[in-house]
Amino acid sequence: MSDEQQIFDYLKEGDEEAFSSLFRKYYRDLVLFAGTILPDRKELCEDIVQNVFTDLWNRRNERVIKTSIKGFLLQSVRNGCLDELRHDGVVRVHAEYMAFSRIDRHWETEEYILYSDLENRLREGLDRLPEEYRNVFVLRHNKGLKNKGIATELHLSERTVEERMAKALKFLRHFLSDFLFWITFIVYW
Repeated sequence: MSDEQQIFDYLKEGDEEAFSSLFRKYYRDLVLFAGTILPDRKELCEDIVQNVFTDLWNRRNERVIKTSIKGFLLQSVRNGCLDELRHDGVVRVHAEYMAFSRIDRHWETEEYILYSDLENRLREGLDRLPEEYRNVFVLRHNKGLKNKGIATELHLSERTVEERMAKALKFLRHFLSDFLFWITFIVYW
């Protein structure tokens, strides 16, 4: 049995020293690794790595590590970084939408109509979403919750939240695709 596996076995038994040993051994390297995915966001990288370790401790009895512990930790940090990038993309789109929603009183009539149509179309799309997808979408965009918070509030797994968010976004992109094409065409023409 390797030292790593032995440490993980101790960790599963609730040995805090084993956990501290893993944390000391990998924390710095994992933060640096996260920094390669999220450059210039050191604090966020540290948060992601801390969340990975917290999750490892909280779910230590559920974890089955098929690779090395280091491989597992690297993959977990990578996934956390990618979640942040996806979330940043959604937040950026939402911010752009909110900026667009603050209509300048000097807009021309066409722009008011386009905005109004977009807003109505988005509401219609949200209304057509299945309730379980809509709930996840609304909690993310109206309350600003992350997957973990949504999972807690709706009593779901984080994976289920991710799947529902992906399906909601796919539906809305498809639902709005024709409309957004014409808006882009008109605005930039």
